[in-house]
Amino acid sequence: MIGCIVQARMGSTRLPGKVLKNVEENKTVLDFVIKQLQESKLIDKIVVATTDLEEDSKIMDYSKKIGIECFRGDPKNVLKRHYECAKKFSMPTIVRIPSDKPLIDPTIVDQNIKFFNENSYDYVTNFLSKSTFPSGTEVEIFSYNALEIAYKNAKLPSEKEHVTSYFSNHENKFKIKHVENSENLSNLRYAVDRPEDLELVKIIISKIKKRPILVKDIVELFNLEPELIKLNQNVNRNEGDEKSLKEDKEFISRKKNV
Repeated sequence: MIGCIVQARMGSTRLPGKVLKNVEENKTVLDFVIKQLQESKLIDKIVVATTDLEEDSKIMDYSKKIGIECFRGDPKNVLKRHYECAKKFSMPTIVRIPSDKPLIDPTIVDQNIKFFNENSYDYVTNFLSKSTFPSGTEVEIFSYNALEIAYKNAKLPSEKEHVTSYFSNHENKFKIKHVENSENLSNLRYAVDRPEDLELVKIIISKIKKRPILVKDIVELFNLEPELIKLNQNVNRNEGDEKSLKEDKEFISRKKNV
């Protein structure tokens, strides 16, 4: 079985409650993520993984409303949350999709799953090194065995927060594949981190009527209306990485001083 874990929480520091903000009438960011993923031909089951914080009861309630099972776990150790979720639902293969990607392309998801299935990889992704895909189409696929190794051995705060950092930090332990796009589209950004991103996604959804919305549809729209790309081009995309790097340095410093 190929299970998809959609990581979601209300407590985003950059755009609080973003996953339940509407991008279309009566349709939220989370709803769109799920609807896009349901167009995948290879995913067997989708589960939303949120935290056990009271504020995230809203996510559990919303998941039930749209007919998706919800797992609740550790709010800080996201690696543990994914491991326990995959274990509970008996997922030998896990597709990980954060809920800030309402325009995730199901054909790109399936492309990465095919790479994973055909070559016995431990971890397949399309953004491990310099990405050639738009921000908002990031896909990660890994085996339960690899996830368990990461869960049992991860030490750094970033490895527990970002789930797959342990793989890239220990590449010699895993068979890893980085998938590249046929065309470099890394200048395009429609992951939802900031209000500007949310506004752009709303515009894209309002202008493209077909479902699911694919990368080629968005590229076509941007070619017709290039001014749309400027709406969120000034958003700092490195805030999360910078924060994690600082936490890792503080963790290492504390360990040395013990």
